[in-house]
Amino acid sequence: MTKELRRVSLVVAAMFISLFIAGTLLQAVNTEAVANDPRNVRNIYESYKTQRGPILVDGKPIAESVAVDSAYRYLRTYDNEIYSGVTGYFSVFRGATGIESAANSYLSGQSSSQFFEQVNAVLSGNPITGAAVELTLDPRLQQAAWDALGDYRGALIAIDPVTGNILAMVSKPGFNANRIAGHESEKVRENYAELEADAANPLINKTIGGDLYHPGSVFKLVVAAAALESGEYNNASTFPNPVSVKLPGSSSEVFNSSRRACGSDSTVSLIYAMRYSCNVPFVELGLALGQDRLRAQAELFGFGKEIRVPMLATPSVFPEEMDEAQLGLSSFGQFDVRVSPLQMALISAAISNGGLMMQPNLIESVISPNLSVIQSPQPEVLAQPITAATAEALKKMMVQSVSKGVASNASISGVKVAGKTGTAENGDNERVTLWFTGFAPSVNPKVAIALVIEDGGGRDSGASGNGTAAPVARSFFKAVFGQ
Repeated sequence: MTKELRRVSLVVAAMFISLFIAGTLLQAVNTEAVANDPRNVRNIYESYKTQRGPILVDGKPIAESVAVDSAYRYLRTYDNEIYSGVTGYFSVFRGATGIESAANSYLSGQSSSQFFEQVNAVLSGNPITGAAVELTLDPRLQQAAWDALGDYRGALIAIDPVTGNILAMVSKPGFNANRIAGHESEKVRENYAELEADAANPLINKTIGGDLYHPGSVFKLVVAAAALESGEYNNASTFPNPVSVKLPGSSSEVFNSSRRACGSDSTVSLIYAMRYSCNVPFVELGLALGQDRLRAQAELFGFGKEIRVPMLATPSVFPEEMDEAQLGLSSFGQFDVRVSPLQMALISAAISNGGLMMQPNLIESVISPNLSVIQSPQPEVLAQPITAATAEALKKMMVQSVSKGVASNASISGVKVAGKTGTAENGDNERVTLWFTGFAPSVNPKVAIALVIEDGGGRDSGASGNGTAAPVARSFFKAVFGQ
């Protein structure tokens, strides 16, 4: 054999060895991951031969598989579009999203924890039945969140701050998942194309995903936290109180929303600036703290990190290297600061819970067909982004914001609500994004929430967080406390 032929033979042999190793790894190491990947079309076709487990809320199915007289044997059906952002869809033609994707291994019966059921299915010759996934959602609060948002586009998420359990998760507009779960390929593709083309983005769960939102003034909670954690500031710390502040290295000026000074005095305290959501003092504070400390505090709250509920939430963003003008804008939630409602709900939850941020969780339990519990997640601390003392100081700010400040429209009778509103600008000729985040009661809280309303709530001008988002929060809180 010539030297050249020997070289070619070695290359070909190496290629076969590489293919053998890759195939072995795929089968031996990644079997479960590949089998349970909702993008695995073969797996989806096979799954229609088995009865996929239901998704339950308070013991009642919001998604289940029913037997049909067709080649697919089972049809996935969905109860109500108020859950569409949570369940997502399971489709032979479009794969899976939402809980249908995140809990696919359990629902399809292919999880490693369902090994004995799989063996029994093989021995008996019967198809395996998937496990039921019970969610943490409270159906009464889910409906209340849906109703409170009304015709607004946006999202609302509510969390138990002590356990991290998600009590409500609503994204609007929703969609009818049955339109994508059908077995008629052309009709499903037509329906999907229509939903995907909708500018209101009904297929996106806006509580955790999508393009994220400018937070506006709700981000002042992060800035205030950084200040308090530094040990250099407290609620009584004062700042100069001009009508406006010029951004360094720029001709642009920042004003308070009132276009006036923050109160009548020459200086303003931190708690007063938060109560009335004054931009100028927070620009001054952000510039004094510097971008490194603001970024560090944002990251402690979870910015830039992957959080699963178990669906993967899009990480919130605090910009990398900025000039002083950009830092000034970021100090009241503008420039390139971007957040999800989940992120803001977690911040409020941590403040309400003495500085402890719990792992957000949407799964109450996973139950096998023989009614044994396969999984039952327990409360878990995700992080401690602030001290208990800082949490208490922020709580006082938020209580005053609702009781006598610019979040007053979130107040309800007999319950002390803590909250913060935001009105985020999105550029020239763009409608604003409106926010509320908070918790109630302020002592021993039952629920922490964040809600966002897109497109100024349908108004070209004059919309504000207190005028539009806070009343939605009030409506939801009233439902929580049975008012």
